[in-house]
Amino acid sequence: MAEKGLDSNGSVGRRCPALSPGERMQSSGTGSSKWVRLNVGGTYFLTTRQTLCRDPKSFLYRLCQADPDLDSDKDEMGAYLIDRDPAYFGPVLNYLRHGKLVLNRGLAEEGILEEAEFYNITSLIKLVKDKIRERDCKTAQIPVKHVYRVLQCQEEELTQMVSTMSDGWKFEQLVSIGSSYNYGNEDQAEFLCVVSKELHNQSYGTSSEPSEKAKILQEQGSRM
Repeated sequence: MAEKGLDSNGSVGRRCPALSPGERMQSSGTGSSKWVRLNVGGTYFLTTRQTLCRDPKSFLYRLCQADPDLDSDKDEMGAYLIDRDPAYFGPVLNYLRHGKLVLNRGLAEEGILEEAEFYNITSLIKLVKDKIRERDCKTAQIPVKHVYRVLQCQEEELTQMVSTMSDGWKFEQLVSIGSSYNYGNEDQAEFLCVVSKELHNQSYGTSSEPSEKAKILQEQGSRM
């Protein structure tokens, strides 16, 4: 019940009881509308209109302004339905909140760029493109390392060995080392086959063999 009191002029006024924060938000009409619920790919996000309106040219800004040209549906909870990947929307939303791009583990810059272009957030598009360009430049400056192997095989094994090389192994050089004599058989020409493979943080000993029949020379110059 409201209480009566005197104002500074001595007239009788009506004093309203203090409202709780929740009641003040409802009574003002503006507090309750500053929060926006989004349903992005089945995941809910709760944020403010101020955050979504950071970029006046973005899709999210138009969403908050109830643009009549923007066809946007709501679910039974009153959340705007957006058919996008929620894992990539999180970093986009955080960027609008504090202006920094923080990528969660397992997310690629290209995925963020796709979302930034979909939502038309121009500053984020530029930022991600710069990060991708910087990353690619660093990758290009890293020298490619190779691991080499020398394989010994007989003439009859040579064709099969070269044709069955896999797992990134490439033929480099073939050197004839003469012939070997097996009792009761004709002489067999023998070769040294040099192969190489790009090394991608992989230990030398774990690489697969190009051919089971080929024998790896353990010491340089053996059988020569």
